[in-house]
Amino acid sequence: MVEPLKRSVSINQTLDGIRSWPGLTTVIRVESERQLLRHYEIEVESETRYYVSSLSATAKEFSERIRGYWGVENKVHYVRDVTQGEDKSRIRTTPLPQLFAIARNFTLNLYRNQMFENMAQAQRLCSFGLDTLKQLFRMK
Repeated sequence: MVEPLKRSVSINQTLDGIRSWPGLTTVIRVESERQLLRHYEIEVESETRYYVSSLSATAKEFSERIRGYWGVENKVHYVRDVTQGEDKSRIRTTPLPQLFAIARNFTLNLYRNQMFENMAQAQRLCSFGLDTLKQLFRMK
């Protein structure tokens, strides 16, 4: 179980002392702390991440953008990589990698449309056979 304890976002738009970088207007620092349950013990993990941007926005706006990005990463890319095994795929012949990516995204959309929150559980359930799939997606 992971519990976020603290997350703070700070920005610096005064770039004195920072080497010139074309388009750079903001340096963002995200500090986060979370609790992890490992081997029946609670561990506190701290992390600091830095981002650079050509946007001029508030710390709150950057926070929302960064959280949105990680939401996509966790809901789509992680599921495709880990649950669906996309990174392990040996399919290399064009256009098959693109077609399989479309099929994986289609599958995730079907699962989410059926209100599954756990994509691994949905995939296991649907792998039981065609009858299960037809029943799940109300097909004849």
